Parts: sequence; C-alpha cells; structure tokens
Amino acid sequence: MQPVPPTASSPAVLGPEATAELLPWAALADEIAALLLEDGVAVPPRSVLPLAGGARLFVMPASDRRVAMAKLITLTPGNAARGRPTIQGDVVVFDVASGERRVVLDGPTVTARRTAAVSLLAAQRLAPVPQGPLLVVGAGVQGLAHVQAFVQVLGVREVWVASRSAASAEALAQAARALGAQARVVQDADAALAHCPLVAACTPGTAVVLSAPPRPDAFVAAVGAYTPAMAELSPGLCRWMAQQGMVVVDTADAVHEAGDLLQAGIDVARLPTLQDMVRQEAAARAHTGPVLFKSCGWAGWDLAAARLVLRAGAAAPLAIDGHTGPGAHSPAGSRPLP
Repeated sequence: MQPVPPTASSPAVLGPEATAELLPWAALADEIAALLLEDGVAVPPRSVLPLAGGARLFVMPASDRRVAMAKLITLTPGNAARGRPTIQGDVVVFDVASGERRVVLDGPTVTARRTAAVSLLAAQRLAPVPQGPLLVVGAGVQGLAHVQAFVQVLGVREVWVASRSAASAEALAQAARALGAQARVVQDADAALAHCPLVAACTPGTAVVLSAPPRPDAFVAAVGAYTPAMAELSPGLCRWMAQQGMVVVDTADAVHEAGDLLQAGIDVARLPTLQDMVRQEAAARAHTGPVLFKSCGWAGWDLAAARLVLRAGAAAPLAIDGHTGPGAHSPAGSRPLP
C-alpha cells in the first residue's frame, strides 16, 4: 500500500528510518539545550494508563509558542518474548497558529533518539572524561542508541557491553565495531566500572544491575527506571555518588519518578536538573568528581525532536512532505495512515 500524500487533514507519516534521518545526534542534543534555555515551554505531567498483561499506554503532550505535539505510545513488556517491539506508537506534531497536523513521527524512534540525546547533552556538559571508554549495561534499543550517540558525537573509541543476553550483547558490540569503535562483551558490569569513566545503564529498570562504586572521574547515565518501584542502580551506589560527587536529574518531575534515587533515600527535590546545568554552564564545567545523571523521560524532549524535524522540513520541505526525500515513498521509511 502506498503512503497517503499529506493534506491539511492528512499529514506526512514517517516510519523509523525517515524519522531517524531527521534527528541527527548532535543537532538533537543542541535542540534540547536550546529548549531548556527558553521560557514558554508547557509540559503537563504524562498520563499512564495500565493495560492488561502488564502493558501501559503513555500520553505525553507538550508545546511551545509555535509547535505542539502529543506522543501516544504503548509499552508491552511481554512482546520481547514474542519477537515484537515492546514500544509502539506515534508522535503527532501540530502547528500552533493554524492547528494543522504537520507530521506524524515514529514514536519508538523518537523515544530512543531523544533519550540518548539527553544523555549525550548531559555528558557533554558534565562528564569529566567524555571520550570514554564507555560501559553500556543493557543491549536493547536504548543501549544501541547510546552507543551511536556517544561514539559519533563524543568520539568514544572503546565500548564495553554487559547484558543478561549474550546474543544481544554480542550484537551491540558488533554494532559498535561497525561504527569504528573497539568493543568487548563483559560478564561482570560492576568489575568493568573500574575501567570505564563513561557508563550508560539502559535496562528495563526491573532489577539492580550496578552496585559497585564507579571511578572518581565517572559519568553515569541511568535511563531505565521511571517509577518509584523501578531501579537499575543500588541504593548504596546512589548514596556514594551523592556523597562523593554530584547527582543531576533530567527534570523536576524526577521527584516522584526516579526510583533509583528514591529507594536510596535521597532528597530528589534538592537535586539540580539538566536545565540548571545548561543555564549555569560555567558552574557545570567547574564541577569535579563523579556525576550521576538520572533520566526519567519528559515530553519536552519529544517536543525538541518535533521542532528539529519541522526545522528540517522548512529548509527542505519535500524531505518530510510525503512526496520526495529519504524514505518518503519506501515501505521502510513511511507507512500509510490507518
């Protein structure tokens, strides 16, 4: 079936490849930083509806003065055993002035890329040794996104991979090698902490995967846990980071979402946010010691991705309007409206 050409009531609908092509890592991190410097960005709390079988439906809107968007995705953990994507859905982007739908983006692709781009921005501003080596714990979609972002933008040349799935770990190591980095699979993530000043915990957040104290020059990004009951990092590790270094959260919403920190008894309300670090760049760069960056997710990051896509469309409209451009007619790049 051919994709439906866009009209005022039928916008361009981009699949995973076309969506990713419009969200390059460095530009997306820069757009996120720009959004954090602006006033007038509205991001209400996300709505999460529990579904049968442990699945969840997420509704995440956000807007600035020109662009509005809503991300509607499902998280179905049971799909992993069935060989299906665990995250599915869309990001619908609107023009505020006209109310017109401008484009529909692939929800899982936006989620993967903006999450890794947020970690990338935090590492750019806060990591004592941004060139790595990098330890990635968890070899799924987020693990791959973090490897791509850190290798391509930070210049990481050595990647260590730990995962409960040996096959997934080797696949991620091969992906890192394809990007020009050296890569190895390790069995003991805690032991690997001594060798890697960059760490990304990218697991489902259902079990603690890191417990040992990291290096004094470590930057640890933890992105898997987003409820009080979830955690990837042990309470002891989190408390050590708070005592020996600095803990930064992605947004103030972490006060009721950052399970790793809440289970450690840390007063999350007193922690600086990524916005604080972006707006006080000199203070961020002056910090010494280990840094824990706890990311829980925020619709503002999706808004930044939507803005970047629309800017690309303004520069080359046919790249996203369903007529021409990468993936515009290919089954991999676009899909028809239902």
